[in-house]
Amino acid sequence: MSKDPYQKGRGAQMDPQNRFEAHSYQPEDTFREYLHQEGEDPAQPRKTRYLRVYPKSIVNRVNSPDIGRAWSMNPYQGCEHGCSYCYARNSHQYWGYSSGRDFEQTVLVKENAPGLLEQTLQKPSWNPAPIMLSGNTDCYQPAEQQFQITRQMLKVLHQYRQPVGIITKNALIKRDIDLLTPMARQGLVHVALSVTTLDEKLRSRLEPRTAAIRQRLKTIELLAQNGVPVQVMIAPVIPGLNSHEIMSIASAVRAAGARAIDYTMVRLNDSLGPLFMDWVAHHYPDRREKIKHGIEATHGGQLNDSQFGRRMKGEGPEALAVKQTIALARKKYFRGISMPPYNRDAFLRVPRGQFRLFE
Repeated sequence: MSKDPYQKGRGAQMDPQNRFEAHSYQPEDTFREYLHQEGEDPAQPRKTRYLRVYPKSIVNRVNSPDIGRAWSMNPYQGCEHGCSYCYARNSHQYWGYSSGRDFEQTVLVKENAPGLLEQTLQKPSWNPAPIMLSGNTDCYQPAEQQFQITRQMLKVLHQYRQPVGIITKNALIKRDIDLLTPMARQGLVHVALSVTTLDEKLRSRLEPRTAAIRQRLKTIELLAQNGVPVQVMIAPVIPGLNSHEIMSIASAVRAAGARAIDYTMVRLNDSLGPLFMDWVAHHYPDRREKIKHGIEATHGGQLNDSQFGRRMKGEGPEALAVKQTIALARKKYFRGISMPPYNRDAFLRVPRGQFRLFE
């Protein structure tokens, strides 16, 4: 693994070997000369590249019993947010990229996603179960500001009255309040907003290109004021880093208008272990061993866990303490309120390109 001087604003500082490739590649002088010709300085941090791709489908079945949704769709692969703990990093290897800097700096843009979604909703066999947007990378990551694929997909979902659950940590979702508000009135949308910490210094290190905490709380307020149901994901909970903030996060997000909270424990599968521990060693060297042992204590002595039914919440005394704290937070701040059910009865199968009258 090669390592450059620490790059501010990026989570990963290395490119681990892609486990699907037998060889690793290092840039030679000819490649550096090419970068100069293209206007890139190889001595400087590489800018984010957006590559247009055209998959054959966009709605994917979710086989994990831990997720609670049968379908998901991801308009982008890779994510510029730079969260060093992100489980989606490993999926970048399927595309021939590393889970490290490649994941943040090479983002695949699925330009045909809205059309593929409409094709799925038109199928006679389609049963309008809620779809996650997204189940992998953030659908409101910085690329969305330019490409607006998520907004186009929301328009399709609204047209067909298809229920959707949006997962994000970006305040850019406020841009689409004009779509989310009528969808919420029809029972078609839930939003899960990630709030991992209230410590802005920690946020800027842990999730370097995401919305500031103040902006996330304002986003919850705006959504709630417009009737859009919001739950907050404290995800991931990282022992020794943010695990002590659960009650304060719950209090703040409830005051902002959130209707529920949920959580996951951090798990560092595959290349995430060295990536995240490298991040910890740089930012919190004095806490490295405490954090490492705390994570291991929630996964049977390992940094990772892939076992369904256990991997998301962990096991052992540390995981149990987190579970009990979440239960206490729900009892104290969320008693008597919950997320409303989805409306699956409003679904309309509309011929492509046909406009409906009297709306």
